[in-house]
Amino acid sequence: MRWDDIDKQVCSVARALSVVGERWTMLILRDAFLGTRRFDQFQSNLGITRHRLSERLGKLVEQGVLVKVPYHDRPLRYEYRLTRKGLGLYSVLMSLSRWGDEWMDRGEGAPLEYVHQSCGHKTSPTLTCSECGDPLRPEEVRPQLGPALCDPDRPAEATSLSDIPTLLKRTV
Repeated sequence: MRWDDIDKQVCSVARALSVVGERWTMLILRDAFLGTRRFDQFQSNLGITRHRLSERLGKLVEQGVLVKVPYHDRPLRYEYRLTRKGLGLYSVLMSLSRWGDEWMDRGEGAPLEYVHQSCGHKTSPTLTCSECGDPLRPEEVRPQLGPALCDPDRPAEATSLSDIPTLLKRTV
């Protein structure tokens, strides 16, 4: 399968990567969450070529992650703002940041710390169960087939974990 067709897979990770899987894209989104809005600001902050930045911003707009909003009439100029879909990537960026702080800090510590404004305390992102609130650890979570992959004649529990990667490669 070609990378350009990755969004055709039934897999949620593959579909998400079809939008945010290019390395500059996550850095553009990081800067958007830090308040960057204008093309020249993105270009200056990231050191990315104008062509590549234009391409990436265009894809994020096309996918509904960012929206172009005019901020100047003459000449017409736009800024880029996160949509609700874009804001939904916040937890992904925070989790990626925490992983980088834990495993890639070169012994120097975190470059940024996050303060929860409601309570005023420093915080770090934690993935928790939506039902009981306990932290989620890989050894305590078991995937099972969801509606997009369920075969009505075969219950989800009967599927072997080793079968799941093959099932996820199916295309729609």
